Amino acid sequence: MTVNTMMNAAEMEAIAARHPHLIYGSSRKRIRSALIFAGIALYMIYSWWFFSIGQVLTNANWGIAGTYLADWVSYEVRPDIKIAADGAMQVVYPRFSPLGPDAKPEWVKIETRMVERAFDAPAATQQALPTKSSTFSFMAPKSAVGSSARAEVKPEIRSEEVVSRATISFNSATSVDVVDRTVTATHNGETLLIDLDPGRGVQPKGELPDWATQKRPGEKITLAFGMTGWADVDVEKVSIHNRFPGWANFIFDTNSPFFNKSFGEVAGLIFAGERLDPARSNLSLAWNNILYNAEWQHLDVWTKLLQTIVMAFVGTLFASIVAFPLCFLAARNITRNGVLNQVTKRFFDFLRSVDMLIWALFFTRAFGPGPLAGMSAIFFTDTGTLGKLYSEALENIDDKQREGVKSVGAAPLAVQRFGVLPQVLPVFASQALYFWESNTRSATIIGAVGAGGIGLKLWEAMRTNSDWENVCYMVILILVVVFIFDSVSNLLRSRLMGQKTH
Repeated sequence: MTVNTMMNAAEMEAIAARHPHLIYGSSRKRIRSALIFAGIALYMIYSWWFFSIGQVLTNANWGIAGTYLADWVSYEVRPDIKIAADGAMQVVYPRFSPLGPDAKPEWVKIETRMVERAFDAPAATQQALPTKSSTFSFMAPKSAVGSSARAEVKPEIRSEEVVSRATISFNSATSVDVVDRTVTATHNGETLLIDLDPGRGVQPKGELPDWATQKRPGEKITLAFGMTGWADVDVEKVSIHNRFPGWANFIFDTNSPFFNKSFGEVAGLIFAGERLDPARSNLSLAWNNILYNAEWQHLDVWTKLLQTIVMAFVGTLFASIVAFPLCFLAARNITRNGVLNQVTKRFFDFLRSVDMLIWALFFTRAFGPGPLAGMSAIFFTDTGTLGKLYSEALENIDDKQREGVKSVGAAPLAVQRFGVLPQVLPVFASQALYFWESNTRSATIIGAVGAGGIGLKLWEAMRTNSDWENVCYMVILILVVVFIFDSVSNLLRSRLMGQKTH
């Protein structure tokens, strides 16, 4: 006997009539999912058009972004080749060069020669002695006064050693050579010749390669060598920016007697060398030089980081203490007074509706720049947020435990102590710990507006637009602190909530 497993149309309609949710429900879900997907797609298209994302991405200067990123993990040495009117050159370094005051790097090769140059020097002055017939008058012009001194100026010829040729070797494939007002730039097998004509300006010979740019004829030419560095070629000066990986003078700055010494030399001076400073040991001197490193300012950075941690801790602690009793007034199942519930909740809304950054600006004007403004901003914002979270936790407790304590005749305070607190205290502590860890990051942001801490120092380093390695240093310190606090906060929350840690 054969069994016909195929249903005819009448049987399908009968099943659909008895169980419409099986047939039409799934189709409605499919239509709903398709509409949601289409809505999201339309919103993304609208956002792309409204915010001109395509144009922003097209016009973005990704080269500058790469340069900033390179500045985080490298440093530059910036010698300038100055060219005088007679063609004589001089290689000078910035005042605070990472190579120290007497910089002679191997990658800078110079050739010198002696030249005779004329300098204006005042000759010996002779005073005319007054004669018997000479008269003095206040109304007489200065030139008519017989006792006035007249200085004569005549040129003085001196012999001076000047740079006749300077060669900068960025690496084996990149170099800049300057001689006789001609710059020869070589990069990745390509060579560019540039004439420095005082009358016509900077004149390249031939077409500019991809790594050279000139906005207008006669103006300076910028040579971009990627991660290696770059150079500006002008008529009177060739500015070199040679980039090296790492952080220069991170331990000792150029003013330290330990500067530019190897680890073995420093260890030998500390443990067996003669005292560099008669007033203190070499170990004390080395530690002092590290803390007061003028370029990295370790002690100041660590102090500001500690301020940020204290701001986050104190602000969160005070917010938890104030929000704790207020949340009982806001919870409808604890305080049976609608007016008091609403007033307390609106107070929480007011505190948390104003962003922490706005509170920080307000308290900075009130108290002046410093950690007090930051702690107050965190305290105000978190009081409102924690109060709302605490009151919601109270409104969702299990009333059976509270009713059980009340049934034995316990006082109202004892009912809250033994019937309510055991249920919500772990939640309260967990939320406070989370906000403490989150406020460590927030304290960095509000510090940038003057509320103290490392945020202000981070903002100062960013505004210079040249100390990006210092920015990277502080960002790494902040990340380390956040990671530590996050781990500690997660561990404590897991213990409080009765969960196992892995």
